[in-house]
Order: sequence, then C-alpha cells, then structure tokens
Amino acid sequence: MTPRSRRSARPTTMSPSPSAGASATARAWAELLRLPALFTVPGDALAGAATTGNRPNRRTLLAIASSLCLYEAGMALNDWADQAEDALERPHRPLPSGRIRPSAALAAASALTAAGLALAARAGRPALAVAAPLAATVWAYDLALKRTPAGPAAMATARGLDLLLGATATGGSSRPALPSALTLATHTLAVTTVSRGETRGGSPLAPLAALAMTGTLAWTLTRTPQAPGTALSLHPAAALSRHTAADTLRTVLTAAFVTTSGRPLLHAALNPSPPLTQRAVGGGIRAMIPLQAALAARSGALASALLTAALAPAARRFARKVSVT
Repeated sequence: MTPRSRRSARPTTMSPSPSAGASATARAWAELLRLPALFTVPGDALAGAATTGNRPNRRTLLAIASSLCLYEAGMALNDWADQAEDALERPHRPLPSGRIRPSAALAAASALTAAGLALAARAGRPALAVAAPLAATVWAYDLALKRTPAGPAAMATARGLDLLLGATATGGSSRPALPSALTLATHTLAVTTVSRGETRGGSPLAPLAALAMTGTLAWTLTRTPQAPGTALSLHPAAALSRHTAADTLRTVLTAAFVTTSGRPLLHAALNPSPPLTQRAVGGGIRAMIPLQAALAARSGALASALLTAALAPAARRFARKVSVT
C-alpha cells in the first residue's frame, strides 16, 4: 500500500453542512412556535373588525400583527414553562431535546410580547387597552394558571380578547364584538378542556361536552340574525343580494366548522386515547378558522369571511409537517 493510499484509507468524520444545521434550527423553532397554528390567528381580528361595520384598514393589519406576536410569545413561553413535564412526556420537543436553549425560548417570548404591545399601541389607545390584558392573560396562563381549574377559562379569555383587539383597532369600541368574542371563547374553552387529556388520555366526558358545545355554537351561528354591517350603504336590491350571499356562506362555513371539530371529537369520545385526543385537539384548533369566517359572514363581511376561510388549506397542509398541539 502506497503512502497516498494509506492516507486515503484513514477514517474521516463528516461535519454537518451549514445549510443542514440552519434547516434543523429552523425546524426546531417551527416546532416550538407551532407555526401551522398561526393560520388560526388572523381570523380573530378580521371577525372582530367585521362587527364594527367598517372595512379592514391599516389599524386592523396592526392588530393582526400584534395578535401574531402575542400568540407566538405564548407558544415559546408554554414550552419554557413545561420543560420538566416535557422531559418526561415529550422528550422530542425542542427544549428537552436540546435543539433550542431554554434561555432562547424565554428571550423570544419576551421580545414577541414587547413587539405585540408596540404594534397594538400603533393601532391606537383602545387597541393597546385590550392588548395589555391579553398579554397578561397569556403570561398568567403559561406560568401559573395552566394546570389549575382556571386554565381553560384563561385560554378562552385570551382568545376572546384577541377578537376584541381587532374590533377596537378597527372601530374604536369592543361592544359590538362581544357576542362574537363569547362564541370564539366558548369554543376555545371546550378545546382547551379536551387538551388536558392529550398526553395520558382520560374520560370521554370532555370530548362529549365539547361535541355538544360544537352543536350548540353551530345552531347559534345559523339562527342569529345577520348584523347590518356594510350593507347599509348599498342599494336595497344590492343589500338583499349581499345579505343572501352572506347567509349562504355562513351556512357553508358553519358546516365546515362542525365537520372539522365534531368528527375527531366523536372519535375521541368513543376512544379517549392520547392519539385520538390529540387529533381532536388539533381538529378543534383548525376549526377556529371556519368559525371565525362564519362570524365574519354573520356580520355581513363577505370579503373578510372568504379571506379567513382561505387560510384553512394552508393550515391543514403545514399541520402535516409540524404539529399544532
């Protein structure tokens, strides 16, 4: 064997390429922040804006950006607060697996919270007055309330406030958005209650109660009269046509909400195992999109309803790559 061949036979170690390392880091952050769930956020502000009778404007966009930041702050803070539990039950998560440092997750949560409040402030004082308790609720839930009986109610409050943020940013008042906020909060309460059994399974009572709540909300959505919304400024014939179109769209979206949320809940009620419970929670999260769109349609905001509904396919596609729960 020649010296050259001797050198070539020596074992070598291959270090990962920079691009592979960057890709792994990006995926870890996508898992930490549960990026597919982001598609369920813009509909909050759009549904809230629809209740004001105004078209979405620059302040609505600022409210959406604020909501996205505060939502992702909650995702990062959630995993930071759950490090010990995840090390036992979900060791593959980014923090217990060592792919992201806990200090980086906490820094991200703090920076995103500050950014969310700054964006809300740019949308006006009424918006900031809603964003501040929303941020406080997010932090209180992750750090103190999550494992208490008040946990689901805190999460529901946060989601309701998120819808009110869109209303106050767009129209300056939260009052017209209260019924829609209550509807969204009720659905969130049911999904969060079910989520408490997603790692260990449990009783079928929570999925059954959530299934009943889904049916009740669907009945309310289709029975509540449509708000006048922007149709008041139209010619009577055009207003009637718009009203009919909005009612038809509302019925379709309500059916999509029932299907997306109800089917996995039924499976979890029949067999409350961890995999089926996780699937029910994921379905409940994705069902927020047709629910938000139906709420916008109920307010007569066809464009906002269609725009919100268009987010559902993207949420479904990305959820195949990164879990939303």
